[in-house]
Amino acid sequence: MAKKNQQEMSFLDHLEELRWHLIRSTVAIVIIALGAFFAKDFIFDVILFGPKNADFPTYRFFCDLTRKLGVEEAFCVSPDFRIQSREMSGQFSAHIWTSIWAGFILGFPYILYEMWRFISPGLYEKERSNARGFIGVASFLFFLGVLFGYYVIAPLSVNFLAGYQVSKEVFNDIDLASYISTVRSSVIACGIIFELPIIIYFLTKVGLVTPEFLKKHRKVALVIVLIVAAVITPPDVASQIIVSIPILILYEVSILISKLVLKNEARKLKQHG
Repeated sequence: MAKKNQQEMSFLDHLEELRWHLIRSTVAIVIIALGAFFAKDFIFDVILFGPKNADFPTYRFFCDLTRKLGVEEAFCVSPDFRIQSREMSGQFSAHIWTSIWAGFILGFPYILYEMWRFISPGLYEKERSNARGFIGVASFLFFLGVLFGYYVIAPLSVNFLAGYQVSKEVFNDIDLASYISTVRSSVIACGIIFELPIIIYFLTKVGLVTPEFLKKHRKVALVIVLIVAAVITPPDVASQIIVSIPILILYEVSILISKLVLKNEARKLKQHG
């Protein structure tokens, strides 16, 4: 059996090593956050408030689609609402926290890199070579989820919730923190959800998940997917279906990945047997 390519370290040594990885990750987030802080106009007016505008690409796409299908043109009408700040420090606080979250999202590949540097010394050489593309694949899936959240979930939520009225007597003046929270949660949640294939890969590697297990519980997974879709989208059937489809595709891809992992493990055992 091959020896691990690392010296024996005590528990406190590992904690010290972890502390420095966390410090470097934090410094990277802060540096990117500073850049985002000074790019305030672009971050807020173009990115954050984009789903508020009627000419947002998602609205144009669904408007054209609904017109061709001859159904209700709900996306052709921009939700009529204003964004307000009701606290003295509301705008400054939103500026600070939005910059930090931008630092986390844009710095995600480097955070993964630091995490990988911490765990990789504890792996065998073959394990490190097999997982060499981890950072690239995980980052790609995360940013793919972020884009899906921004261009699909966020505008669906904004269009439905900001345009919903219980009475004509009630005006929708949305608090700045509430609006940012809706967009941010949509983006972050989808970024994490799209990491499902990576999670399944490692769970299969350690023997906690098998393709048979995933297939057997496919119906349960479908229910969970529908619940997740209901949580992160407005309560209308069309939005939930739009969100459920890519998540179900990711689940099926995860089954395929689990199969490939077990097949590779079986081949290695056969070669060394």
